[in-house]
Amino acid sequence: MSILLRKKQGRVEVVVSDTGIGIKAEFLPYIFDRFRQADGSTTRQHGGLGLGLAIVRHLIEIHRGTIAVQSEGKDQGSTFTVSLPLALSKTENGADQSGSEQPGREALADSAHLLDGLRILVVDDEADSRSLLSAILTGSGSEVRCCASAAKAMQEFKDWKPDLLVSDIGMPEEDGYALIRKLRQLKSTRVRGIPAIALTAYATPDDRAQALAAGFQIHLAKPVEPEKLVASIASAVGRKA
Repeated sequence: MSILLRKKQGRVEVVVSDTGIGIKAEFLPYIFDRFRQADGSTTRQHGGLGLGLAIVRHLIEIHRGTIAVQSEGKDQGSTFTVSLPLALSKTENGADQSGSEQPGREALADSAHLLDGLRILVVDDEADSRSLLSAILTGSGSEVRCCASAAKAMQEFKDWKPDLLVSDIGMPEEDGYALIRKLRQLKSTRVRGIPAIALTAYATPDDRAQALAAGFQIHLAKPVEPEKLVASIASAVGRKA
């Protein structure tokens, strides 16, 4: 593996190259998509949900950067290039001047402080999902804690007192339905009325109806766009997106 750091037109580039398994040409356009894997078979050698590079891209875009990848194909290695602005300068009218415009930059900037001051509890049994959600929500100004189970979530409600819940539905031992029903039955008026969002791969109309009937205010299907998630949370707590 080699790592190159260089300055280019007011930006800094980090170029990471390896001689590993490479990336097939037909998969290159989708390499940063959430829940996408080059080998999606049940017998694949590597686990995970296909979220790692999506998390990387999101974190880089929060800092107004870009990431690109090149590969000659299978067993030909890969090269990832990260470009970040060295500094932001202001024009006379206050506009940022940081090189070329980035896709989605305006949306990211608009939501950067939308969730300021909110304590958000994320409950999901998949570590990749927790990491991605934490990156999205902290990037919009909120304080985030993550749990892998309903039991841990109940403890966090006692210890931390979050303002909003984002929970998966399909989890071992106790699912998201069991969690929200328990919360709605607690003595605390604050917890019983806490805004709650179901973020789940169970995405049929019946699944949505079941989630709302169980006590969630909003049902979102995985994968969800970061802007939609942030806007839904803002709506749930009465903030304008």
